Amino acid sequence: MSKQRVQSESAPAAIGTYSQAIRHGALVFVSGQIPLDPATMEPDAGDFEDQVRRVIENLAAVCTAAGGGLNDILKLTVYLTDMDEFACVNRVMAEYFNEPYPARAAVGVASLPRGAAVEMEAVLGL
Repeated sequence: MSKQRVQSESAPAAIGTYSQAIRHGALVFVSGQIPLDPATMEPDAGDFEDQVRRVIENLAAVCTAAGGGLNDILKLTVYLTDMDEFACVNRVMAEYFNEPYPARAAVGVASLPRGAAVEMEAVLGL
């Protein structure tokens, strides 16, 4: 089985030496998405909730390009520069995901690329 690159024009282009996602068999590994507008590649200027929405929409675009959707996510990792915002992440996720929710980890970090306050990476099962 070989790995295949997954790419979506509706999600931000990679800003480094990585792919938006890699498919290997029935698994898709989606690289961390930050709140960049895919059209301008500029950070979302909104509040934290707006940034979470942009990140989830970017994830959804890559999931769609892989042939799936948000509800195919098996494992989601959330990186936050402020763990006090975790409740907001839960609130917004409840609008986009259906039960059973993916397994998830939330990790507090000192900083993220491009000054983002949130980043999410995922593993899909298709």
